[in-house]
Amino acid sequence: MGLSDTEIQSFISTIKNHSEYDFSEYSEKSLKRRIQKVIDDNRIDMPMLIKRLQNDRQFLEKTVRDITVNTTELFRDPKVWQDLRFRVLPRLKKNKTINIWHAGCSTGQEVYSLLILLNEMGLFDKAKVLATDINEDALEEAKKGVYKYRFNIGYLDNFDKVIKENPFNYEEYNDVPYSRYFRINKSDDSLLINDFLKKKPIFRKHDLVRGENFYFAKFDLILCRNVIIYFKYELQSKVFKMLHEHLYTHGYLLFGMHESMLGDIANRFDKKGHFYRKKY
Repeated sequence: MGLSDTEIQSFISTIKNHSEYDFSEYSEKSLKRRIQKVIDDNRIDMPMLIKRLQNDRQFLEKTVRDITVNTTELFRDPKVWQDLRFRVLPRLKKNKTINIWHAGCSTGQEVYSLLILLNEMGLFDKAKVLATDINEDALEEAKKGVYKYRFNIGYLDNFDKVIKENPFNYEEYNDVPYSRYFRINKSDDSLLINDFLKKKPIFRKHDLVRGENFYFAKFDLILCRNVIIYFKYELQSKVFKMLHEHLYTHGYLLFGMHESMLGDIANRFDKKGHFYRKKY
């Protein structure tokens, strides 16, 4: 039998009363699934979970990390990256600097994917990259840049589609070696991002729900992929407004493939393919 709405509310209020985290505007469906996983993994029931959250701060922090971790991969959804390469980044080439924010960067594969693309386009040195997430474990993994090779092996195909191929000119093929950007060790099942990429981003803890701003920082490109899908409409609207404030006029905003902008704020953007371009 699944968790009841009362149990979900009890979980949300316990977390809120014992920490700075607030899950009250998260989608109940995804929250239920993730809380159930925490219960199963720890072999406890809901009353025991609540009791431990109340009395064990380390357990509470770990539970928050378990609930907020999102799966990500290198060059996820190649079509989006092709649009970024051929339709969006060329418009930013004239900029003296290109300010980029990965909001909800998880374990960092997306951050490194974009850095690889920027390097191939000769824009690496111009870029200033901020990568944030609520999950400190995910951020630590992102900083290390070490991933399971077998998990990522399918995504080397994505690398080929985005970096080596040109969907607008099939005769063009750039034979870019993987070793330029990462080292693959099949014996210990690892894919290790090269140091020059790891040194580039600033990784920082940030909670989109609380909406702290970055000292009025502005960005040319914000990627917030597969994050808002877990939020209720009201929280989505709040996040959209915050992202809008942090974009330069004519800056670009990118969501996940199954996410879209709703409400009045959408009128302040032009939708170009997978991207939203700020009008004003």
